[in-house]
Amino acid sequence: MNDLDKLRAALREQPDQPFAAPDLDRIITDGRRIRRRRIATGAGAAAAVAAVVGIVFGAVALRTPAEPTQVPVAAPPAPTTSAPVASDGAPPATSPPPSSASHQLPKSATQPYGDVIHTGNKTAGGELVFYATKIDDNTALPDVHFGIMAAIHTKSGYLSLYASNEISGADRSFGFHATAGGIEAGGAWVPVYGYFAGPAVKIVSTVQGKPVQAQTALWSVDPSVVVFWFDEREVPDPAVLTPLVAYGKDGTRLTK
Repeated sequence: MNDLDKLRAALREQPDQPFAAPDLDRIITDGRRIRRRRIATGAGAAAAVAAVVGIVFGAVALRTPAEPTQVPVAAPPAPTTSAPVASDGAPPATSPPPSSASHQLPKSATQPYGDVIHTGNKTAGGELVFYATKIDDNTALPDVHFGIMAAIHTKSGYLSLYASNEISGADRSFGFHATAGGIEAGGAWVPVYGYFAGPAVKIVSTVQGKPVQAQTALWSVDPSVVVFWFDEREVPDPAVLTPLVAYGKDGTRLTK
């Protein structure tokens, strides 16, 4: 008998202890458990992928400088959601229809809150001005109650162009806030501007190694808020600025 015959004979031998009949119920139950574990594992893997995606987007957000809310309020030919504010305090005879970009804004978002700041910069439509506007959104911005509007002082009132406000933290916390601009809006150039909360009398920066100083004006409602703006020829875009620096009355540097 060769090895192959021996193997065949061994396969034909009956076992000393017969095998029990298969437990079909247990097999089905175990199969369900395995299937559930696989499903749970798949869900966990999906959650892990989602977490990784969240981390990636979070990292991008952290690397991107926080920008203030920027709302173009009017576009030609329709200037604002409400009637322009006449320079003499009287309402104009007629009011142009609101634009699609501005009709959703409340009246307080475009009306001056305090005195209007005149820049002396002339445009085709009139003088460029800045003024504060009220913000009332306790849900999204509980600690922000005003923003700064860039506008054109026309013969009939103020044409709102561009608004900027703080979007993180308190609007009057010490330091710089809502730096924006450097764009064209409503057919006029909006210079780089913002405001500083604190006793600053001079605000400077550098552009390509050259020092530049902003023009400043105090907000009439709260003189501790200093509105500033740069000359378009010196600062065409906020991205070209090095960190802004504020100085106090005695020449002391207020910011790092």
